[in-house]
Amino acid sequence: MQLVVGRIGRPHGVRGEVTVEVRTDDPELRFAVGTSLATDPPGRGPLVIESRRWHKGNLLLALAGVADRDTADELRGTMIVIDSAEVEPSDDPDEFHDHQLIGLTVVTASGEQVGEVTDVLHHGQDLLVVARGGQDDALIPFVRAIVPEVDVNGGRLVVDPPEGLL
Repeated sequence: MQLVVGRIGRPHGVRGEVTVEVRTDDPELRFAVGTSLATDPPGRGPLVIESRRWHKGNLLLALAGVADRDTADELRGTMIVIDSAEVEPSDDPDEFHDHQLIGLTVVTASGEQVGEVTDVLHHGQDLLVVARGGQDDALIPFVRAIVPEVDVNGGRLVVDPPEGLL
């Protein structure tokens, strides 16, 4: 499974630098000079980082073979991806990566089948998007009070929803 770690934005300047919307908690590792970046769509890559710098809170990359603004602009919207196997598991038992949660079966504490996690949204509070087969998707806050058990190896998570959530 591929994970998005960044998205190429607009060009910066006239020498081919691009801005990157960072979507990883370890940009120093993922965007190190000399790194070869896989892309989505795949035909736009791989891209090799020649230099990296921060400018006013934005990550700027110079990429091999991208020497002008027009070439940089052709990369706009390209997703930078890694294989999920490259992500180290967390030592914190209460911390999960999105790809670990997507696909888990959701059941209530009483054993009633709810659905399957199809996405994780990060909007101030993490929300699990749960497909419920024919019904509208449920948005479940990913907090211990509502999701008391996550069994990644067993392929399920248990929810104890307050009245009206589902």
